[in-house]
Amino acid sequence: MRSRRRVEAAARATRLPKGASIPPFRLRDLAGRRVAVEDFRGKCVFLVHWSPQCDFCGLIAPEMSRRQAEFREHNVQLVLVSHGDAESNRKLAEAHGLECPILLQKGVGPLGTIEAFRHLGTPMAYVLDERGRVVQPLAVGADEVPILAREVAAGRAFRRRLPGERPLRESRIERAGLRAGTPAPTFRLPDVYGQTVSLEHYRGRRVLLVFTDPHCEPCDRLWPHLVRLHRRHGDSHLALVIVGRGEPEENRRKAEEYGLQCPVVVQRRWELSREYGIFTTPVAFLIGEDGVIERNVAKGSNEILALARELRTVVAGSIRRGKKRRSAESRPRPSLSPE
Repeated sequence: MRSRRRVEAAARATRLPKGASIPPFRLRDLAGRRVAVEDFRGKCVFLVHWSPQCDFCGLIAPEMSRRQAEFREHNVQLVLVSHGDAESNRKLAEAHGLECPILLQKGVGPLGTIEAFRHLGTPMAYVLDERGRVVQPLAVGADEVPILAREVAAGRAFRRRLPGERPLRESRIERAGLRAGTPAPTFRLPDVYGQTVSLEHYRGRRVLLVFTDPHCEPCDRLWPHLVRLHRRHGDSHLALVIVGRGEPEENRRKAEEYGLQCPVVVQRRWELSREYGIFTTPVAFLIGEDGVIERNVAKGSNEILALARELRTVVAGSIRRGKKRRSAESRPRPSLSPE
């Protein structure tokens, strides 16, 4: 988290001021053609620093795709200034329906990079007017860039703000996890065998929702404990649902390696993690019978294991109390005969 904040602080320290002209560039697009900043004169430009290897770029790609028609209505051209090879960029664009120019940065100088994004991370974005001048401060990260995109799509990015009016992107999306007392975001996701799993199916039961990644070593330490938890209490007292990140096949192999029988649903990148406000693994949320989050998020294997141990104790106690109650109810009651 500290390193991310340092990157954002450095980006803001080196950003172009409003009214500055974007430095000239001539980069190749996916077809190999040279594209210059002058080619977009007469249009406003939503210029996004991008990478197909950036998980956060993948996270906001659907938002960028949805805004394309609205951009066109306001004479705005979406342009992705990307890293990586043409094929990986083409695949990401096709997966999300991105029809905008994608310019590849390879090397240094105006023929190899855009100086305004040099040494900066992804995603970041500028809005340029018809003459290539900055009209909005640099948007940094997967929270600010989509908000700026909404401002552009609504035409708000190009008007003067009223005195005291703050830009929408000064708000921040949750990154520390949804708090206890928050309704758990519902979902319908495919599991590793292609069956649809819905959180609503578990209404009336407590759910331990665990976010994992097949390439996450701390997640690997959790698997044996999750298997035992599900075997002991997964029948009716506590539902365990795993949210694996990445490819279904990799998550299926991981579940089968440890013999896990509970549902393992798949998010390709961070789609559901975004809804729950945290972008790391492993983390876990305890959801009550009413669909409300009972505890603040458990982060890391140690906190999740501590929560699992506590749940085993609580569930075991509940089972014992239920048995005693049923036993008491089944005992014959003494009859009261008149004297």
